[in-house]
Amino acid sequence: MLLRALLLTTLLATASGIPAAAAAATPWRLKPPPLTTPWTDQVGPDNALPEYPRPQLTRERWLNLNGLWSYGGGSTPPAEATEQILVPYPPESGLSGIQRHDDHMRYQRTFAVPPDWAGQRLLLHFGAVDQKAEVTVNGRTVAVHEGGYTGFSADITDAIKPGTQQELVVVVEDRNDANPYPVGKQRNKPGGILYTGASGIWQTVWLEPVPDAHIAKLDITPDLGGFNLTARTSARAGERVEAAVLDPEGREVSRASGPADEALRLPVADPHLWTPEDPYLYNISVRLLGSDGRTVDAVGSYAGLRTVELLKDPQGRPRMALNGRILFQHGPLDQGYWPDGIYTAPTDEALRFDLAETKRLGFNMVRKHVKVEPARWYNWADRLGLMVWQDMPSLPIDLTDPPGSNPPPNEQARAHFRSELTAMIDQLRSVTSIVAWVPFNEGWGEFETAAIAELVRHTDPTRLIDASSGVNCCYSLPDSGAGDIYDDHTYVGPGSPEARGARASVDGEYGGLGLVEEGHLWPGQPGAYEMTTSRARLTDRYAEVSRDLARIVESRGLSAAIYTQTTDVENEVNGFFTYDRRIRKPDLDVVHAHNRAVIDAGTL
Repeated sequence: MLLRALLLTTLLATASGIPAAAAAATPWRLKPPPLTTPWTDQVGPDNALPEYPRPQLTRERWLNLNGLWSYGGGSTPPAEATEQILVPYPPESGLSGIQRHDDHMRYQRTFAVPPDWAGQRLLLHFGAVDQKAEVTVNGRTVAVHEGGYTGFSADITDAIKPGTQQELVVVVEDRNDANPYPVGKQRNKPGGILYTGASGIWQTVWLEPVPDAHIAKLDITPDLGGFNLTARTSARAGERVEAAVLDPEGREVSRASGPADEALRLPVADPHLWTPEDPYLYNISVRLLGSDGRTVDAVGSYAGLRTVELLKDPQGRPRMALNGRILFQHGPLDQGYWPDGIYTAPTDEALRFDLAETKRLGFNMVRKHVKVEPARWYNWADRLGLMVWQDMPSLPIDLTDPPGSNPPPNEQARAHFRSELTAMIDQLRSVTSIVAWVPFNEGWGEFETAAIAELVRHTDPTRLIDASSGVNCCYSLPDSGAGDIYDDHTYVGPGSPEARGARASVDGEYGGLGLVEEGHLWPGQPGAYEMTTSRARLTDRYAEVSRDLARIVESRGLSAAIYTQTTDVENEVNGFFTYDRRIRKPDLDVVHAHNRAVIDAGTL
């Protein structure tokens, strides 16, 4: 039986591209995580995030490289990959089959190029690899990338060997907070509000064939009358781009064409605007046309029509507005951690779950906290109707030091921060649901605040900027006055900030009401800003805090409030849900009613 099992493992691994020797030596198996989610058991070598990973630039032909890879890791660069890992789950996760941190990682697999891709360029895409990655194909370096939160691609056509299996190797270094890169809340020594790191490959890896001249990226900017669209291409002189906007039933509502890599205007008559109550999305088709008018490349996309800005209320106070109307933004802090996958949701339905439940709780926005999610997360926010505040992941600091004692980041760390900040904005600029950028949180790694805010403004002038979330607390530098938002953090709160000049005032974090649910706890000491004793008491306290918030919103003219938090995360137990997503702690109907009352109090 053992020989038969090893033979079966070898055959399966060979079919999926993992070297047979490594497969036979150490076959993959799930390492039981401290907590499982409802989706843990759905994950396996044939079901590792199989969905198309890039919803705003789609093609029919692609090849998913998620699944079993051979793996080697340690404190020094491994010479061989002799274990199995399930990509794209980070090595620290139970789903990966490794469940440990390695400073150095070696991933390896083989793949076959489908025969009908002959004559095309071959692109290899990585959703995210943390922190430093070198990619080789058949021994030839095709990509080197630094930073753990943004995707990268490589044209590997010239490295392909005809008529044989291709060898793909990814060598990674990730020291978490010991390296001068943005890390968010990842730590080598997690505890309290800091969590387990997520190293190496943690988003989908995939291949696609494209023509020599092809569309590489779409930049889509909406307003209340249509879309501005620029197709970034590898086109040659004389080639043109044609774009069409279609309603969800497939009826064309706009069409335009022009030179490749130049902006197109796509006016939409009788526009149907995107709002949280009505998240209406148009489909967009884009073609690259040769000098003879024939289609060279074609892709699909989508976007919604909306604007974000500051407007004055009747008292003359600046308020945040969507589509020319003052709309109060209310939602949870969403950290995007999973007990089984750490940084990587076990399935696409799990990724959707947190956002769908946020909507059911009566919220209309979410703050994505010091993490960047896969493209499909933003797709769900677009489709479900949740405005998104997107944080930049923080540089590492030591939170055991008292405020004011952390040294400022060195120039290398600052350079990494700037580079990844602009890459993040560029990667996400076409996402309809994102309405605000948040470069700094509570002073973690904060530097040159006004200059960074200006960098964000230059990179994307269409959204609001919360330059320093929690500027009143913690490790924050003195208020620079930069950006569009003055952001107060008060626990339990809610805070009661006054209007500050030309900036809108918000409660960027408040709440943190905790409840211990036995049997649903991460190992360690559970904590919260205020602990309650039962689900009923938690519900009552949430109602009390929400009533206070509604009064403050009306009296102070606040524009937004963000409650901590969507789910428990490791030892933090102040979520609406337990970390395993199996229990919703407060009463849904009560929370929903109070959340809608707060939104109504601040909407004009």
